[in-house]
Amino acid sequence: MPEVTITYKNPKTLEALKDLSKYFDFIISKPKTKKKDKLPDNTFTINGVTVVRGDSSIDISEMSDVFTGKNIDAKELRKEAWQRHK
Repeated sequence: MPEVTITYKNPKTLEALKDLSKYFDFIISKPKTKKKDKLPDNTFTINGVTVVRGDSSIDISEMSDVFTGKNIDAKELRKEAWQRHK
């Protein structure tokens, strides 16, 4: 069955379409919710990118051996490792 999407600004337009649907035999249905509208509570969106909040109950003590004594600087890491190579 063919479908048509109508965008309107005035709420009276919807009422007029509902009245017309009785005479012209068409159905008005609610729009489907978009996936981004159904984000869980622990997520949010920044510039179209979904970010999941960290879980503070996770034990990361096993990772300390990997990073201890390495003198890793976040600024240097971004400068060296995160650059795109052309």
